[in-house]
Amino acid sequence: LPLLLEATLLQLASGSHHPFYNGFYYNHLMNDKGNGEEKVDHFNGARLVVETPRDPIYSSNGANVTLPCHYRFEPDTEAKRKIRIKWSKLRDDYTKEQDVLVAIGKTYVAFGDFLGRAHLRRASRHEASLVVSDVRLRDGGKYRCEVIDGLEDESDVVDLQLRGIVFPYQPLRGQYRLNFHEAEQVCQEQGAILATFNQLFQAWSEGLDWCNAGWLADGTVQYPIRLPRKPCGGLHLAPGIRSYGLRHRHLHRFDAFCFSSGLKGEVFYLEHPAGMTLEEAKQSCQDAGAEIARVGQLYSAWKFLGLDRCNAGWLADGSVRYPITKPRANCGPPEPGVRSFGFPSKGKFGVFCYKER
Repeated sequence: LPLLLEATLLQLASGSHHPFYNGFYYNHLMNDKGNGEEKVDHFNGARLVVETPRDPIYSSNGANVTLPCHYRFEPDTEAKRKIRIKWSKLRDDYTKEQDVLVAIGKTYVAFGDFLGRAHLRRASRHEASLVVSDVRLRDGGKYRCEVIDGLEDESDVVDLQLRGIVFPYQPLRGQYRLNFHEAEQVCQEQGAILATFNQLFQAWSEGLDWCNAGWLADGTVQYPIRLPRKPCGGLHLAPGIRSYGLRHRHLHRFDAFCFSSGLKGEVFYLEHPAGMTLEEAKQSCQDAGAEIARVGQLYSAWKFLGLDRCNAGWLADGSVRYPITKPRANCGPPEPGVRSFGFPSKGKFGVFCYKER
């Protein structure tokens, strides 16, 4: 990029003017009657309109997704305009946005985690859709499509939701041993991220019932209850999400609610007639050209690929679990789910391995 154009793009991405940090004046001007009412003055004699879908866009980990955005002028005009387009990812608390991409004409710059993964789709004259490849777990959320025409600026928001599964997680040390930052870390180690409230709510609506409180991505501590009972807030409360509110991220300790999405590979089971220790299990996966599966990968394989195995197997964190989609005798409770044997210090089992396609 020429230095001047690059500087212009960076200014557009990092400006701090009201209301969207874009560095350009907004098009709502106060009238001159002194009564505090607003009027709208459209520069260049045309009203700029930006439109995105009202319904969420759904995707999954590793997929490619397009976030639609179109703009138009009222009345329509054939005159060529030097349109600037900016995509930003909003934070849950609507504080400073994360820059995703800025474009002027056919030139664009992507930023941060989106570098090399984001570009514009312009299949039609007034299209400004964002294409994100190799979707990651942290890509879920709300995105702002902003169109700047000289001094006029309009925007709209797209909601990207990842199809996934929420699972509660306790480490080897036991219940309520994780501060917020440790909870973030253990979820990442299991191929997942801390769940958002909306993800936990969706899991609750699909049947998740868990009486232990866990961290969420916003720093709150909550837990989902389908069947009210005395140890879980009391019998007098209705079903729902119980909340401890915001907790101290360093001092307070709870479990974690992790979120995982689709897999780029497959989870499969290996067994040995005499069973295997954890170290032997890891080696068996390596010998098969794979790695020992993580907890989030097992949950995803159960949820999205229908993995059903009534044999317990080692996972990377040292826990022993098995997934059941079709409950039957001698395979645990009558509901589908991922069964856990905890973290056995002794014993030999099979192993769940993961191999990318």
